[in-house]
Amino acid sequence: MLLFRKEAVSAIEYNKRRVAKMNDSSIHAKQSALGPESDSSTGGEIPDPSSPSQQENVPLDVARREEKHVFRAKIFATIILLVASGKSILGFRFNYNRISSNFILIFFYPIQKFSGYASEVVTVSRETTGQLFNALDAFSVSISSQAAMELELLNSSWPFYRIPDWSVRAQRLVELTRMEDPSVSFDPIVRQDERKAWEDFANGEYPIEYQYSFEKGDTGGMTTEELLNKTIPFIYQSFNSPVVPAPGTGDLLPMFQQYPLDLFPGLSEMLMNWDAQSLPAVRDLFRITRAIKRPAVGGFFIQLGRDTKASGTQVVQPVFDRADTADEARRVVGIVSLRLHWLDYFKNLFHGGDSDVRLIVVLKNSCPPSRHASAISEHVVTFQIDGSNAMVLGEKDLHNAKFDSMEVTETFIDLAVDHSQVPVGLCVPTSTLHVYPSELLEEKFETNNRAIYTSVVVTIFSFTVLVFLLYDFVVGRLQRKVMERINKQDMIVANVFPSAIRDRLYQAQGNALQQSQMVNQSTNSVGTENEIGAAPLADLFPNTSIVFADIAGFTSWSSAREPQQVFILLENIYGALDTIANRYAIFKVETVGDCYVAAAGIPDPMDNHAIVACKFAREALKKTKEITHQMEVSLGPDTAALDLRIGIHRYE
Repeated sequence: MLLFRKEAVSAIEYNKRRVAKMNDSSIHAKQSALGPESDSSTGGEIPDPSSPSQQENVPLDVARREEKHVFRAKIFATIILLVASGKSILGFRFNYNRISSNFILIFFYPIQKFSGYASEVVTVSRETTGQLFNALDAFSVSISSQAAMELELLNSSWPFYRIPDWSVRAQRLVELTRMEDPSVSFDPIVRQDERKAWEDFANGEYPIEYQYSFEKGDTGGMTTEELLNKTIPFIYQSFNSPVVPAPGTGDLLPMFQQYPLDLFPGLSEMLMNWDAQSLPAVRDLFRITRAIKRPAVGGFFIQLGRDTKASGTQVVQPVFDRADTADEARRVVGIVSLRLHWLDYFKNLFHGGDSDVRLIVVLKNSCPPSRHASAISEHVVTFQIDGSNAMVLGEKDLHNAKFDSMEVTETFIDLAVDHSQVPVGLCVPTSTLHVYPSELLEEKFETNNRAIYTSVVVTIFSFTVLVFLLYDFVVGRLQRKVMERINKQDMIVANVFPSAIRDRLYQAQGNALQQSQMVNQSTNSVGTENEIGAAPLADLFPNTSIVFADIAGFTSWSSAREPQQVFILLENIYGALDTIANRYAIFKVETVGDCYVAAAGIPDPMDNHAIVACKFAREALKKTKEITHQMEVSLGPDTAALDLRIGIHRYE
C-alpha cells in the first residue's frame, strides 16, 4: 500500500462532505426543537469549529503576550535607570561645591593629592639643588677667570683679591636657592706668612666694599662708618668678648666678603675677618673640598639659641687660581660658603598654593651625626609642612609608621665623590628626601558623610541589580511557558502520529512554531498552501490490511438527536475502538463523522496483519453492540438498533 498526501486529501475531503451533511441534519433537528427564537438569536448560522477564524494558535498567543510583558519590563528598567542617572547628575550639580571635597575625593582624592604634593616636593627639590650646584660651579669659574686676568694686570696674587660687584653676583646666586634667609660668603685661604699683609689689604678694601653694599641697600640700614666700627681689624676665632685672635699655626680661612652684609643674630661685631675654621663643621668641609677639589655638603645642622629650631646645610664650593677645569694642577685659593636654611625652603615651596598641603618631610644623609658646642650635625631631620608654613619636628625620623606604604623618596644631593680622596675620618654625605602624608592630611578628608554617600551608591547599584533580576525573571517565565506549551504539543503529536512519523515531521518543520502549525493543519484542515510545493511524507507498506468501519443507521438516528447526544455516542464508541486498537497494535488512521479508519501492519510491519485486523473487527463489533444497548436509556430509542459495519482490505 502506498500512502501519500494527495490521496489523504481526497479521503479527507470526502469524509468532510459526509460530516457536513450530518451537521446540517443535526442543526435542523435542533432548530425544530428550540423554535424560531433560537434561529433568530443565532442569525440562522452555527459557527464552524474548523473555521480558521475560530482557531487560536495558543503558543503564538502566549509568546506574544509574554513578549509584551518583557517589553514593558525593559521600558520600566530603562526609565528607572534614566531617572536614577538623572537624579545623580542633578544632585551632583546641585551639591558640587559642598560635597566636592568629600564625596568625589573620599577614596581617591587624598591619595592623588598626596602623590601630587610629594611629586612636587621631590621634583622641585631635585631641580633646585641641581641648579644650585651648577650655579655655584659657574660662580666659582667666573671668579677664577676674572681674578686671573686682574691679578696678572696688577702683578699680584691670591689671597690679595676682592671680588668686584660681590653683592650683585651673590644676590643672583641666592635667588636660585628659593630661601628667605640664605647667607653667602667668600673666604680666601691665608697662609700664616701672609697674615699681616692680608689683614692690611682687607682693612683697606672694607670701606670700598661697605660703601658699595650700602648703595645697593644690602647693609641692613647701617652706614659705612657703623659697619667699619663693628669690624674686627684682624683675623679672629671667637665671638666672645674679649675677641681672641686666630691661632698662629696652619692656614687661615677668614670671611672676607659676605651677602647680605648684616650682623649675625646675637652678635655685636661683623663677621669680617672671622676665621671660618673656628667652626668644626666648616673646617671639615674645607678639608674635604681642598682634597677632592669639588663641592662639599655638610650634615643637617640644628641651630641652637633661637626661639624656634632651624635646620640647614652648609655647602662649600672651591675657588681655584685658574679657571681651566681640566687642569689638575690648579690650586684651591678660597671657598664660597653657602648656608641653606631648609625651614625657609619648605615654607616657600607651596607659598600661595594649596592650603590642603599637610606633609611630613624627612631629610636623611649617609654620614653619621657629629656634635659640637655651637651646633649639632644630624643625619636625620624631620619637617612638617602645613600649607605655606613649616616647622622642624626633631632630629630623628618622626613620621607615622602607618604611612610607610605611601612613602615617596628621592636622592636629591649626590655629588658622586670618590671617597678614596676624602680625608680619613671625614664623610661626604648622599642626601635623600622622604615624603609622607601627615595625620592632618588624613583628618582633612575624614568626613562623617562617607557612610552616607557610600550607602547611597550601594543602594543605587543594588536597585539596578534588582531591576535586572526582575527582567531576568520575566524572560525566564516566558521561556518556561513556551516550553510547557511545546511539551504539551509534543504529547499531542505523539498521540496522533507514530514516533517515526513524528520525528520526521519535526525534522521537516525545523522549529516549534512550524511544529504547532503542522499539528493544527494536520488535525483541523488541509489548505492548498501546504499542498503546493510541500514535500510529501510517502512510505511504501506492501503488506498491510486496512479496516473501514462505519455505523449503520447513524444518519437517520443523528438527525433526530441533539448534537451533544451525537458526540456522546461517538466518543464512547471511538474510545472503545481506540482501546482495542492499542491492544492489537493497530494504527488508527483517522475518524471522519461516523467512519473509523485503521490499519494493521503499519508503521511497524507484521506477518499476520490480516488475522490481527479480523480479530480487531470481531471485537469491535461486539463492543459496539454492548455500548449501543447500554446507552439506549440515556440516548433514546433506536440507539440499540445501531450497528457497526466493517470492511477489510488486505494488501500483499
